[in-house]
Amino acid sequence: MMSRGGPGAMNPQPRSTSFSTSVPQIPNQRARRPSVSSRFSYAVSIAEQGEAQTAQGVAAQHQIEEEIAQIKRYEDFTTIDWVQDAAREQLRRKARRKRNAGLWDAGRFDWRHRIRESYDAAQGWIVVTIIGAAIGVNAAFLNIITEWLADIKLGHCKTAFYLNENFCCWGEDNGCDDWQKWTSFSPINYLIYILFAILFACTSATLVKSYAPYAAGSGISEIKCIIAGFVMKGFLGFWTLVIKSLALPLAIGSGLSVGKEGPSVHYAVCTGNVISRLFAKYRRNASKTREILSACAAAGVAVAFGSPIGGVLFSLEEMSSYFPLKTMWRSYFCALVATAVLSTMNPFRTGQLVMFQVHYDRSWHFFEILFFILLGIFGGLYGAFVMKWNLRVQAFRKKYLTNYAILEATLLAAATAIVCYPNSFLRIDMTESMEILFLECEGAEDYQGLCERDHRFRNVVSLLLATVIRIFFVIISYGCKVPAGIFVPSMAIGASFGRSVGIIVQALHEANPQSPFFAACLPDVPCITPGTYAFLGAAAALSGIMHITVSVVVIMFELTGALTYILPTMIVVGVTKAVSELFGKGGIADRMIWFSGFPFLDNKEDHNLGVPVSHAMIKDVTSIPTNGMTLQQIEALLAEDNYQGFPIVEDEHSKILVGYIGRTELRYAVDRAKRERTLSPQAKCTFAPPPSADVTNPGADIITPGLARMDSFNTIGFAEPSTTASASSSSSSSNFINFSRYVDTTPVSAHPRLPLETVMELFRKIGPRVILIEYHGKLMGLVTVKDCLKYQFKVEAMEEVANNGQHNGHGQGNGAEQQGDERLWELVQRVAGWVSDKVSIASGGRIRLRDSLDLPRETLAGGASARVGSGNNRTVRSQGGVRDDQILDGTEDEDEDGVELENRQTYPHGSTSR
Repeated sequence: MMSRGGPGAMNPQPRSTSFSTSVPQIPNQRARRPSVSSRFSYAVSIAEQGEAQTAQGVAAQHQIEEEIAQIKRYEDFTTIDWVQDAAREQLRRKARRKRNAGLWDAGRFDWRHRIRESYDAAQGWIVVTIIGAAIGVNAAFLNIITEWLADIKLGHCKTAFYLNENFCCWGEDNGCDDWQKWTSFSPINYLIYILFAILFACTSATLVKSYAPYAAGSGISEIKCIIAGFVMKGFLGFWTLVIKSLALPLAIGSGLSVGKEGPSVHYAVCTGNVISRLFAKYRRNASKTREILSACAAAGVAVAFGSPIGGVLFSLEEMSSYFPLKTMWRSYFCALVATAVLSTMNPFRTGQLVMFQVHYDRSWHFFEILFFILLGIFGGLYGAFVMKWNLRVQAFRKKYLTNYAILEATLLAAATAIVCYPNSFLRIDMTESMEILFLECEGAEDYQGLCERDHRFRNVVSLLLATVIRIFFVIISYGCKVPAGIFVPSMAIGASFGRSVGIIVQALHEANPQSPFFAACLPDVPCITPGTYAFLGAAAALSGIMHITVSVVVIMFELTGALTYILPTMIVVGVTKAVSELFGKGGIADRMIWFSGFPFLDNKEDHNLGVPVSHAMIKDVTSIPTNGMTLQQIEALLAEDNYQGFPIVEDEHSKILVGYIGRTELRYAVDRAKRERTLSPQAKCTFAPPPSADVTNPGADIITPGLARMDSFNTIGFAEPSTTASASSSSSSSNFINFSRYVDTTPVSAHPRLPLETVMELFRKIGPRVILIEYHGKLMGLVTVKDCLKYQFKVEAMEEVANNGQHNGHGQGNGAEQQGDERLWELVQRVAGWVSDKVSIASGGRIRLRDSLDLPRETLAGGASARVGSGNNRTVRSQGGVRDDQILDGTEDEDEDGVELENRQTYPHGSTSR
């Protein structure tokens, strides 16, 4: 058995160490492992011996490491090797220090070397500075383009067509003569509004589908996994950056209920990845690149909300599972540079970084806390409701709409435009809507009589309708194949609800000014500010959908600059958090990680399974004996493509564990040996340590002295050897190959009775891809993150069955849901076909919205599996028949034209393919 696809844990910790419980060992056991202290001492001696290696040996060693690292860089859906990257960086620094010391002793350390040393030391800060500036410039241009596209649907500027309404009517509060609607006939304007929305959405979806499928969606959940060590080829590539930047304004301008703040994180991280690849220090070290990506995520939030400190806290609270102090400082600096550049470019010509930035000069009253609590309850209920039904829509989209990406986005934009245009608060862009709803009435623009007493009832009804309609469209729009975020739509929903509550409270006060409840209000002074209720409602909705707290408070504080409203914001967010926790842990990004099937252990969850690891481990393990296998048999194992690594045992009978070898290392070793000499298919392969190795030697089972190199000291306190220290040593005979140099002889191992919760904690904090289970040195099985998650899903499924009563009743409920999905699909198919045919006829066949309406039903339903090239994916019902949970195997081959992320999925089961 092997470590099947996908990463183990995502935390950047050393990968190979030995962990076992204090179980008595058999005396004189052949496989007795050395103690931690003895291995530490031996590692230090190896480090000293490594310094005496010849330059030729070091060069060969370095070449092998670089070649294997290059291979791993192109492996999709795997985990980076944090330990090898850290070791390579340490060796690079050590070689530089020794070189500089030699130059200094020889008197040749001149000013040029000083400049080179200074550049190397400051390279990280130089990179984040360039990245921050690029993110700020990109954000400014996207803001300008987005505002113009949103306004062009309603009219145009007579003096300069390229100006939006604000710039065209600069200095005017309620429009001007230079800004003209398309016609004086309202139904024609309505039609033009719809046509522009369809055009923008269709163009955006076409760009994404044709050039960069990974540019769809928000990207936050995927970036969380990437920063944690996951590898997704192309997700942060140059074309993804270009298409995301082009398609995002079109998607926002189309009027879809999606936002640009989530995608801002994606294009910011793409910018960081593309620019950091220009520097060798980060191009060759994936773990250091992750530090830059964390800083870029902070900068993306900073330019989206005009909140640099909030961006750093968001990266710490939501994005990064590993956030050292150095990364925090670089995140802060990158966010600072990005917001400074954005402020310098001043895209709105108001000095504001975002449109809905506002300042309050009034205080609040303690009796308003009751209404603040109401807003917090709304935020928690909103988040739970939207996440529940959006996942249902996502499942429907995956099952039926995979081949209709362009048509789906076009119809959604058309439906949104048709429904939203009559409502004055839905017709305009969401950021502009929040700007209006946040403002105080006195001395501000009065949009549609929002501040007039005579129009209160109409405005409250309109705002509540806007809240309900926007919730519906957010549920069905988030996840369609255009760049789509959920931050701003959620804030707009909270703002409309909060403003309606504020208007009602204001009306109550004016109707009962002498009531003891309003005794804190001063006479002849405005007591209730409805704009602050909109502001707090936006904070509640954002916290409810993302399940974040501290960063929301800081973001909202930086938006207003009002210290007096920190306490109300904390109260609202605290209530929202408490209500959200009643419906499950994790925000929409965590739910999407679960839905997409990434083997990601969230450190926010507390597990209490109460079973040993033997309940979740794989017992039927395919291992490799140290001697006896032929080259032909090894290549047959490598050809199967469902193995990511192999435990090494002394022989198949005793199963005494010797070590572990990864698939990439073994493939490289075989290819290198075949290049160096002609090998017979029946050549014997050995994975055993050299004969000089002795178990009495504390480090003999680690690696051979003189040929080894210490990679690094891990956090537990002893050294980890390199699994790719040198080339395969071979005899002159073509019938013998020695692969022992590639074997990791200190893999992470655990006792079968070790609690499963402890094993999951090992995956989080140590970061192995696989943990081998051994008892008295004998291999009993292995466990990966996927196995832990599969067992967890099985337990949750059984608990859900028990909580829902009879098993058959729940099965009938699932059947009713499936029948409902089928009926809905038939209706959608008929409507979509009719619309597509009409558009095709009207355009003379030049525009075809349908992608493949003639595909058979089986192809549509199984489109995901049809596009994946590996035979390792299986669709299985979880035990109990309750949920179809997905676990990513990660051994798929990516199609040349790109495979959408949602297509890479399987379902968990107690057994796995080997």
